[in-house]
Amino acid sequence: MDTTWTQEVPIARTVRDANLESRTARSRLRARGKPYYKGIEPGVHLGYRKPLSGSGRWIARHRAGQGYQVEVIAVADDYSDPDGVAVLSFAQAQAKARDRMVARAHQAAGKHHGPYTVADAMDAYLAFLNNNRKSGADARQRDAALIRPVLGTVKVADLTTDKIRDWLNELAKTPARLRTRPGAAQQYAPLDDAEAKRARKTTANRTFTILKAALNMAWRNGKAPSNTAWSRVERFEGVDSARIRYLDVAEAQRLVNACEGGFRLLVQAGLATGARLGDLTSLRVHDFNRDAGTLTIRQGKGNKVRHVILTAEGVALFTQLCAGRSGDAIVLLRDDGDPWKKSQQGEPMRLACERAKISPAISYHGLRHTWASLAVMDGMPLMVVAKNLGHRDTKMVEQHYGHLAPSYVADAIRKHAPTFGFTPDTKVSSIR
Repeated sequence: MDTTWTQEVPIARTVRDANLESRTARSRLRARGKPYYKGIEPGVHLGYRKPLSGSGRWIARHRAGQGYQVEVIAVADDYSDPDGVAVLSFAQAQAKARDRMVARAHQAAGKHHGPYTVADAMDAYLAFLNNNRKSGADARQRDAALIRPVLGTVKVADLTTDKIRDWLNELAKTPARLRTRPGAAQQYAPLDDAEAKRARKTTANRTFTILKAALNMAWRNGKAPSNTAWSRVERFEGVDSARIRYLDVAEAQRLVNACEGGFRLLVQAGLATGARLGDLTSLRVHDFNRDAGTLTIRQGKGNKVRHVILTAEGVALFTQLCAGRSGDAIVLLRDDGDPWKKSQQGEPMRLACERAKISPAISYHGLRHTWASLAVMDGMPLMVVAKNLGHRDTKMVEQHYGHLAPSYVADAIRKHAPTFGFTPDTKVSSIR
């Protein structure tokens, strides 16, 4: 009788940790910048970074020489069911960290098993961003949600201009995903007006920029025979300038008067600083320096620490908010004493706009646009505006607010352009 022998491949065991393996246990952890780590293999740790609000992040830490290399690998399943790609459970995150360990080992040995795919190119590019440039959080999210599910398994050598262009066009037609309850069908924003369509094309352009950077890196490293396929694909033109909605001073005052309690303070803070919602809801009392008149944003976009300079009005507001409280206390709270969480500002903002007769209504992010627009129109230099908003340079400020700035060109035109003696009709007057 013939006997066929098979060799069983050992499956890595799942490490247990009472503090990390369930969302309930993780909810009891204290929010902090340093991850909570658990060793899963020699030289490999899986970490969980607990934010002040929203879902946490799984972190892989690999021993590299005398130190460690750290990278964010996915969102934790704190609020959404794990999907095995963008949102991972504790066990899935361990498997992902081990996959990265193996990939690093192959890379170090100069080996790569099987064809080089778009997913491989993205892995290499994300590792490059994490180790050399910046955190790569935005690129990682776009890869997980928009690139890898469609193109991940495609061989880089098999990419064609038509395949990439079709992906880009389909991405522009896909509505933006909305926050959805765990287990419910994914909800999408409406895509029925010109502004929504412009925004989706902008998203497609930014995602294509990330894909193209990864593919060019693969080509430079000898993983692709040519870069022609993606070099021929053109971005959507004329879609990067959004319509900026901002309030004038009278509208801002009406909005504040239409708000109540903790939300009123949140709106006042937004108008006084121009800071993002997440920056404000993360503030603790020790982040306010009354003597210097500044706020320290410690976990801003891109994990950059910056200082927001306050006016006398802003200093008075935060002095009121911080008086008599411990340094570790969260500055801005809801009426029930809990911290603000993502999306909780939407409904009170809508109601406040309705009561204040502000039409069209403005989002909370519009308060940031309001601060910047009014500052620029009052003559604040664009570099100063950019610094206080947390931008690296004036590019974004020029793009969105440059047309509002008093400038040499505008002054020269108003001084030297011809006039024709038009007399306005005295029967017509502004109702505003």
